[in-house]
Amino acid sequence: MSSIVFVPECGESSAARDPHVPHLDGFDSWLAEQGYTPSTRQAKLRLVRLFYSWLEEGQLDLSDATLIDAWFGARGERPRGLPATGRQLLDWLRAIHYLAPEEAARESNVSPVAKVETRYESFLRDDKGLSPVTIKDRLSVVHAFLGDRFPTHAPDLGALTLDDVHGYIRRSCEKISPGRTKVVVCALRCFLRHLYQRGDIATDLAGAIPGVPNWRLSGLPKALAPNEVDALLESCDRGSAAGRRDHAILLLLARLGLRACEVVRLTLDDVDWTRGIVAISGKNDRRDLLPLPREVGQAVAAYLLDGRPITCTTRRLFVGMLAPHRGFASSTAVGSIVRRAMARAGIKRSSPGAAHLLRHTLATGMLRNGASLGDIGQLLRHNHPDSTRFYSKVDIESLHSLAPPWPGGTS
Repeated sequence: MSSIVFVPECGESSAARDPHVPHLDGFDSWLAEQGYTPSTRQAKLRLVRLFYSWLEEGQLDLSDATLIDAWFGARGERPRGLPATGRQLLDWLRAIHYLAPEEAARESNVSPVAKVETRYESFLRDDKGLSPVTIKDRLSVVHAFLGDRFPTHAPDLGALTLDDVHGYIRRSCEKISPGRTKVVVCALRCFLRHLYQRGDIATDLAGAIPGVPNWRLSGLPKALAPNEVDALLESCDRGSAAGRRDHAILLLLARLGLRACEVVRLTLDDVDWTRGIVAISGKNDRRDLLPLPREVGQAVAAYLLDGRPITCTTRRLFVGMLAPHRGFASSTAVGSIVRRAMARAGIKRSSPGAAHLLRHTLATGMLRNGASLGDIGQLLRHNHPDSTRFYSKVDIESLHSLAPPWPGGTS
């Protein structure tokens, strides 16, 4: 490999090229498409030049993706942005087919735990027919369980005991809610039953895992007061791009009762401006059309016209403000937006589902304003009537008339 010519840090821009470093022009163009500024691109290209210099000194081959991971991930000095630049270089080299796809690379160096998880993933997808979201959730439980039981060596599935399972559940439930504990128990039962049916374990451990007492719809729905919703919306700085985005998201949650995952899935094509409707991709691949209120439509339009980055390559409606401009990875991002708005507005709530709090608020507000449970269920797109009847418990005055008198009267 020929010698590397380094471009000074204060060059005219990242357009200053080094003909001795392959793929540099294409990588720079790709970074520009992701929304990075010229100064940030120049800093990243400087790290790539250092990497190629390291390859030259060791007479190493770029086609080995593990070398990129080794240098960018474990280099002692670790300049700012080093790991992220390494991942982006890998993505780019795979995009131009210089390196093998990530799946092929994983298969060539897969860990014993990953082999168990991959096999189980195929079972959940092909045999059980579960949705990608459910599969991802169950795999996260299995991954945590196997990592807890076999932290330093290959998993010996045949050595699993009921004490292992019970111990993991006890430790886990100390950190999570009863509802989440129920999910963990369900995921472990399914996994252990799969292992038993395959013959990986000699005893059906799934049947010996006790249930979690967390009765459905047993509590009262939590909701914000109308003035708190107003404070939440007013807390957004609509003079900034991020504030316009957050204001539009909060209105979709508060006025249409969308779930956080539904906000994440929204695309530019889901909004029909001519008809004034928005298409919502909900649970179980359900797709519904909802009217777009004027207030919400104006907020979304303001974000699109002066807020959403121009250099987006994704069709997702809401994207991150920092490069690379991509759609939200999960509903956690929407929950974080709501929690930050609550903090700015001085609203204190212990509810873990911050985004869902606005959905509850809309339903309880509709009920108090005279809407029927059928109207609420239609707007919130409930699959089961019990989900809507849950909100009837907030009408305390009406429930008083249904309560029989206490024997003996009151003192």
